[in-house]
Formats: sequence, structure tokens, C-alpha cells
Amino acid sequence: MAVNKRTTYADAGVNINAADETLRRVQGAIRATHGPSVLRGLADFGGMFALGQGYHDPVLVSGTDGVGTKLKIAFVLDKHDTVGQDLVAMNVDDIVCMGARPLFFLDYLGIGKLRQETATQIIEGVAAACARAGCALLGGELAELPGMYADGEYDLVGFAVGIVEREQIVDGSEIRPDDVVLGLASSGLHSNGYSLARKALLEMAGYRLDQHIQELGCSLGEELLKPTRLYCQDLVPLLGQGTQPSSLGQPKGIAHITGGGWYDNIARLLPAGMNAQLDSAAVPVPPVFTMIQTAAQVQTDEMYRTFNMGLGMAIVLAPEDVDEWTQALTAAGQQCFVIGTIGTGAESVQLRF
Repeated sequence: MAVNKRTTYADAGVNINAADETLRRVQGAIRATHGPSVLRGLADFGGMFALGQGYHDPVLVSGTDGVGTKLKIAFVLDKHDTVGQDLVAMNVDDIVCMGARPLFFLDYLGIGKLRQETATQIIEGVAAACARAGCALLGGELAELPGMYADGEYDLVGFAVGIVEREQIVDGSEIRPDDVVLGLASSGLHSNGYSLARKALLEMAGYRLDQHIQELGCSLGEELLKPTRLYCQDLVPLLGQGTQPSSLGQPKGIAHITGGGWYDNIARLLPAGMNAQLDSAAVPVPPVFTMIQTAAQVQTDEMYRTFNMGLGMAIVLAPEDVDEWTQALTAAGQQCFVIGTIGTGAESVQLRF
């Protein structure tokens, strides 16, 4: 009598041994992000983080985001060591906008067929960015999901939690007319607008990802995979934290210029009746944006509603605080521009071209 083959989980497309080996490979990088606040138990079904002392009235701030269709570029080029920084930056720099110091980070990697080298590159990239941001990579999920993703493709999502003293929350409520908007330069596209960028550059203009572009000084693929700039490691030391007030004036509002560009993100800061009067010429536009606009004939206001256009962060400050903040951020390596002022009016963002 024939003996029937016994079916295993691996036969269904899920290789638990490969997942275990991948996690073993990245343990060193993950634990390098852990400080004494990270607690370990016998059965770690959840990550534990001790808040400790130093806050009178602490408030936790959370955020979640993904890398989006920028991943499509990583798939084609089979280059996965930069998207981890994209993921961390998209999350921690959102919660820093509330004045929060990032405490810990969680990631989710869903993949159709687990390739250990690919997953290792991704997770090590997340861990390295967490270390730069000063937060612990506390846990995550590595899910092999046969049939959910095309071969060689995956999705990457993150979750950040930070802390801020209640009195030091930055929420825009103190913004007043004549306050100044200080901008910080982006490193390029960051992680937003890639559906339009790919359509314009690859489909409409017919560029190849391996094609060297003189205006960019690199190949198109290298430009499109430039990691999203991390701002929190330079902003957090300048913000008041817990019982330790900042030596600088407290920002009145901070906007991370992500999806929605200048218009939507800066508008989120403003109290009713206030508007931001901004000068687009104050921020140099990286050439990749000009290439996209030319290739797809995109209207200028649509570009500023979709992309960061060279502006990664916008900080609203009292006029007397601008010089000190500019000096401190420049010393930290950030490129700063005064891009406008706060006024009154029904239109939240008035952008001069």
C-alpha cells in the first residue's frame, strides 16, 4: 500500500525555519537599539518599555505610516538596504511634530516568498535608522504570505511611540500673526508622490532606472532610492523634554512635509483664521522635481500639493527665536530657509510662485 506524503506548512509556501534564521541574523542589529528602558521577560509576546522618571505629566504620542510605492523601485533594482530608513523617518518625524521624543518603534514586513538576504537588509536598515533616531526597535512582525504579494515584492509598515511633557506639546494652538515659518531642506523625493513620479519619469519620459542623468549626478534609480532624511535626531535635542526645558524658544508648530505637500501639511498647523504666506522661491527645488513636472506637464500648484519640492520640515517660530533656531539647526547639519510668515485670512496657505 502506498504511503501518502504528509503535507507541511512549508509545502503551502510558509518557511518557518527561514523566518527564524532571518530573525537570528538581525538580533544583533535590533539589540543595539536597546537601552536600559527595554525590559525582557521569559515569554516576550509583547515588547516592554519602562518610561522611568523625568516627566511631571507625560503624554504618549503615536504614529503609523508606510513606505508606499517607493518600494516598487527597490523591487526592480533589488536594493533593499535604504527603505528601512524611509520607514523610520516617515514615522518618527511625524511624532516629533508634536514635540515628542521617539521611544520605540515596531515594524511589519509582509512578503510573498521570504528571501533571507532581502529581509535581513530591510530589518537591519530599520534598526540602523532607529539607532540614529534614538529609539528602540522593540518588536515587529515578519509575515510570509504566499499568494498575497507578487514574487519579489513586499509591504513595509511602521509604528512609532514617543513621549512629551503635556506643557511642551507642540500643536499649533499658540501660532499668531507675524510668526515666522522656518524651512528645513529635504534630501529629494523622500517617500511621497512615487506613483506620479514613476508615471512621469518611467512611463511618459521613458527613462530607465539604470540611466545616468547629468542633472542628478547619478542614475535615476539612485536618485529615486535616496533615503528620506531623518530630522528627529537634530530636532529632539533642541526641544524641551520632561523636566528639562529647552534653551531655545519653544516652536509653535512643526509640519513634516509628506503626502499633501506644502499646502495640506502646513495648513494642519494653523488655528482658525490664520494663514501661512509662503514664498516658494525661498527653497531651492531639486532637479528631480523639475524632471517630473516637465515630463508629465504637471501644474506648479499640483507639484506643491503632491511633493515636498525641497522642503522636508516647516517650523513656526516667534520672530525673536528664528536666529537661534537657525544657528542651532545649521550647526547640526540642516539647511535652513525662512520661507514665510503667518497672517490672517480664509485661505490657509498662500503660496507665491
